[in-house]
Amino acid sequence: MFQSEFERYNWDEVQASIYAKTANDVTRALGKTKRDIEDFKALISPAAAPYLEQMAQLSHQITQKRFGKTVQLYAPMYLSNECQNICTYCGFSYDNKLRRKTLTGMEMLQEAEHLKQQGFEHVLLVTGEATKTVGVAYLRDAIRLLRPYFANISIEVQPLEQDEYELLANEGLYAVLVYQETYHKDNYKTYHPKGKKSNFDYRLATPDRLGNVGMHKIGLGVLIGLEDWRTDNFFTALHVNYMEKHFWQSRYSISFPRLRPATGLIEPKVVISDKELVQLICAWRIFNEEIELSISTRENEVFRNNIIKLGATAMSAGSKTNPGGYTIEEESLEQFEIDDSRSVNEVKEMIVSKGYKPVWKDWDRFAVRTQ
Repeated sequence: MFQSEFERYNWDEVQASIYAKTANDVTRALGKTKRDIEDFKALISPAAAPYLEQMAQLSHQITQKRFGKTVQLYAPMYLSNECQNICTYCGFSYDNKLRRKTLTGMEMLQEAEHLKQQGFEHVLLVTGEATKTVGVAYLRDAIRLLRPYFANISIEVQPLEQDEYELLANEGLYAVLVYQETYHKDNYKTYHPKGKKSNFDYRLATPDRLGNVGMHKIGLGVLIGLEDWRTDNFFTALHVNYMEKHFWQSRYSISFPRLRPATGLIEPKVVISDKELVQLICAWRIFNEEIELSISTRENEVFRNNIIKLGATAMSAGSKTNPGGYTIEEESLEQFEIDDSRSVNEVKEMIVSKGYKPVWKDWDRFAVRTQ
């Protein structure tokens, strides 16, 4: 399991080694054709900042070679904001005493009709972590209802057991996104004081369970703003390396969510600038040519316009982060505020104006697992 690899490293020692990287380390990493984890440290280090233009050009070349001039479009569909966890950074936190909403089957179909009319074939189902309300049976029924509408269904929900992932995969689930939020184990409990999510080790082992199931795609990442973003991304890269070695049949994606305003949220402990976020995205692309890099509507339109040519391969559009937000309950509790409020057509036209092709579908729902 990844935990044994993870426990070989000390957070403070890793952080010190990143900040100790030099210009020579950066130029050596950029000159290689295959980079290792030490090269990734150099590329995310402060020493790499003067090389951002070179990194951007290289990231652009690698991305175009591997993915072409395409951007995958997807939409989140929030099914429920009910949650049993207390998380200091999330609008869905249990101690946030606002009205909760869980979509019925008919409401799901209403939201699906809207997204389908917008052109979406990839949908990400999102819930809070409330096992009694939105447990495996609820998710199974949601996938069954929505499969006729979409070519690709992913989920971002509470970590599940291996047999539960197996059940959902056999229903046609394509991908699971499960973010560690931070790999700083000592401080993790500070952000997750109560609820099942407070179990750091259980969450850390979730990608292993997904790999054992043979999930088509697994999404990893951290919430930027909780702890040092460079160190957190080193551990994310370490996790990806482990997963690709042991579960090579799965595809992997990385997201870069920055802590955004929402009801009851803490202020970011660490702020990453736009320039630093570009550096991080380019570093990931240079380090791993195959991984999918996703940018959500947390980022503003100027940033999203420019990041397309620098490594991003997937992008949400027209997003609502509250249950029923597209057609039913536009004012219900949001998980976080979005920063790019453009319509789907506006985002599509922007992608085309950059010389890229918006891709709605790259995997067919009929290529599902068979028992």
